[in-house]
Amino acid sequence: MEIGLISSLRSTGKTVMESFQRVADFGLQVTQLTCWDMTTLTPQNAEAVREASQKTGVRVCALWAGYSGPRKWNFTEGPVTLGIVPREYRAQRIQDLKNGADFATAIGTSAIVTHAGFLPENITDEEYIPVRDTLADIAGYCKSRNIGFWFETGQETPVVLLRYIEDIGLDNLGINLDPANLLMYGKGNPCDAVEVFGKYVRNLHVKDGVPPTDGLKLGREVKPGLGRVDFPRLFPRLKELGFDGELVIEREIPEGEEQTRDIQATVQNLKVWWGN
Repeated sequence: MEIGLISSLRSTGKTVMESFQRVADFGLQVTQLTCWDMTTLTPQNAEAVREASQKTGVRVCALWAGYSGPRKWNFTEGPVTLGIVPREYRAQRIQDLKNGADFATAIGTSAIVTHAGFLPENITDEEYIPVRDTLADIAGYCKSRNIGFWFETGQETPVVLLRYIEDIGLDNLGINLDPANLLMYGKGNPCDAVEVFGKYVRNLHVKDGVPPTDGLKLGREVKPGLGRVDFPRLFPRLKELGFDGELVIEREIPEGEEQTRDIQATVQNLKVWWGN
């Protein structure tokens, strides 16, 4: 088991080296690198990532690949703005994710991760096959680059995510389990979800949250250990299912003293929650 911390590839603010050094300063050697600015997916930045990784000893376990266009993290505009589901953004986002796959290959990491969006649940929905085929196209491109394509949980129920993975049928598909998202989107309990798709979980976001209490808004993210994710129950079951991926801390509040304290506390808690 390796504990990591999420970090960002940005066009402004911290340099790549500074981002990697921050991970190392927490005593960690793993990061999941996120990108929401497509202009940063350059050969120069790929070289900067490789150099920062070598100098700090921080390994990139996956690239969290974003996409261009609007993104609304709610129940009202989310279904028509997120992922590859909205038709008007689909073509560009296919290219964005393939560019992410190229960048992931260039930096030597093993997979890209993304939010696919509010996937159609009903197999008779007219958008089910186009969305499935789009995902198969992107995953197939990743396979041609010898990397994985992993879904971050959130906008879909566990059985819907399982259905798409089985229907597409490629062996490089996997899941980046974000247990907090399952709760915050009201899509399921993470301990139950792993009974549905546990064998596909490749790594995990250590994030906590509470279910929504408003039909239009997501539930709240909170410090790990203070929400409804039962990490001491979740981890043993994941181990039974053969999980051996990274535990990547994601605390979605601005960088500062509070976030630093929460990350430090979570590192110590993970050593207890995971056990031997």
